[in-house]
Amino acid sequence: MSIVTRTVILTAAIAAIAVLVAGIVSYPLLHSAAESQTRGELVGLADLTATALDRDPEDEHRGGEPLPRPLIETLQARQITGYLVTPGSVAPPGVPEEAVATVLGGASVSIQGVTDAGTVLIEGRPLSGGGGLFLEQPYEVVGGEAAAVLRRIALALLLGLLIAVPIGVWAARRLTRPLRAARDAANKMAEGSRDVTLKPEGPVEIADIADSLNRLNSALVVSEGRQREFLLSVSHELRTPLTAVKGYAEALSDGVIPGDEVARTGGIVAAEAARLDRLVSDLLDLARLGAVDFHISPVEVDLVELAEDAGAVWLDRATPEGVRMVLELQADEVTLRTDPIRVRQIIDNLAENALRVSPPQSVIVLAVRREGPWGVVEVRDSGPGLTPDDVAVAFEPGVLHERYRGVRPVGTGLGLALVGKLAQGLGGSAEAGQAAEGGARFTVRIPA
Repeated sequence: MSIVTRTVILTAAIAAIAVLVAGIVSYPLLHSAAESQTRGELVGLADLTATALDRDPEDEHRGGEPLPRPLIETLQARQITGYLVTPGSVAPPGVPEEAVATVLGGASVSIQGVTDAGTVLIEGRPLSGGGGLFLEQPYEVVGGEAAAVLRRIALALLLGLLIAVPIGVWAARRLTRPLRAARDAANKMAEGSRDVTLKPEGPVEIADIADSLNRLNSALVVSEGRQREFLLSVSHELRTPLTAVKGYAEALSDGVIPGDEVARTGGIVAAEAARLDRLVSDLLDLARLGAVDFHISPVEVDLVELAEDAGAVWLDRATPEGVRMVLELQADEVTLRTDPIRVRQIIDNLAENALRVSPPQSVIVLAVRREGPWGVVEVRDSGPGLTPDDVAVAFEPGVLHERYRGVRPVGTGLGLALVGKLAQGLGGSAEAGQAAEGGARFTVRIPA
């Protein structure tokens, strides 16, 4: 069911309920008002009738009748019955003896009574000749007048409802037009179109939807652009070792490599294959980190000991490059329950990233410490560092690679992305910033 149909049905239902409630609330008020009006008319007719009877019966305007013809017709039209009483006569139907005595005593009465036909309104007036007049009108006349007024009100409300429904349809369609435009835009975006721009219109909430879809479209354009750049850079990085392996393998197969060069060539092939294996492993790990079956094997781990082992390896890697490797380790143990293999992946990726951008005579610092409930692993360098814009996108795949390709040594862009995902997978976080040594700082916090 469309929102237009729902809106019209809801509007009609609300209007119908309003009519019903108005009728229920209004009926007692209308009935009371009708009773007051009917009583007032009966009072006036009683006074007029008593005055007419007190006049000379031979009045030329009566034509021989006890009352003027117009007055008689009015009483008949209003279903009013008149009774004359004298001392000793029987009381009219529904009139108490006390009321008769009051009227014969010269006072008027205004009461209700009950007859065989039902409840009646009674007005009694004394006459100058010593008798009295009683007029009776059925009480159902009051209900009939109230019902007539209520029917007129209901008819007016029904006409208003009939007019409101088409107006509601028009208003609902106009209101939902921006929503339909947003739906069409979302469908186009789902089909891959990125040249979609919505004009914010309508109520604030619907205009906000258009703004949100525009921002989503812009974010998708940026994200897909980064993905393409990332895939291009990864493809390039994969093609480089593959080309080397393929070329040397063909050379070995064709026998063009001298015998004394075979061992060296085999070493190159093995190194390029290892590089290729590392790239593929990083890609697989990055993919698994977004899956529900990402495997974590937590055990008791001393971060200080883990950092010492990693530091020894990276000291051997950094020394030939003229880079000084420094360990800043807390004196006592920093024991966590976490996955040591994943933590070592974090350290190795951060150290490799730092070594890649560190020139000779620079320094790399590997620090481990405890901060409250967190174990902290930090790698700092004195390389070119990061700008505030770099810090914001440091852990997004391939962004820094694309930004600094050809400007300074860069990798595939997988390492830092893997660090960010691994930190999240371990229940912690990763952040980038400026190092005191002048370069970049990467800090990973892992819960104890």
